[in-house]
Amino acid sequence: MKKIVLILFLLAGWYGNYLYKGHTPSIATTLSAYEDNDEIEVVQENDDSEEEYVCDGRQYCSQMTSCSEAIFFIQNCPNTKMDGDGDGVPCERQWCRHH
Repeated sequence: MKKIVLILFLLAGWYGNYLYKGHTPSIATTLSAYEDNDEIEVVQENDDSEEEYVCDGRQYCSQMTSCSEAIFFIQNCPNTKMDGDGDGVPCERQWCRHH
């Protein structure tokens, strides 16, 4: 029981620190790095500019709903498995396609 309480306390502290920092990089910042070399087509992008994402344990492209969500997850959440070629663009087959 003590281990569970300790784990919950640590997770609450991590989450509080995450919220305190308040830094959520925008998709424009991330995608601008690719403007000179490649165009990226965003497939079925949700138009929820006010939407905030939260690290909730999802790791795979099949669990994402947009390119911006996938980018948030690879930049902010641990253990994601969405950038197989390591180029910084996640879910290139489903959401964020290079041209």
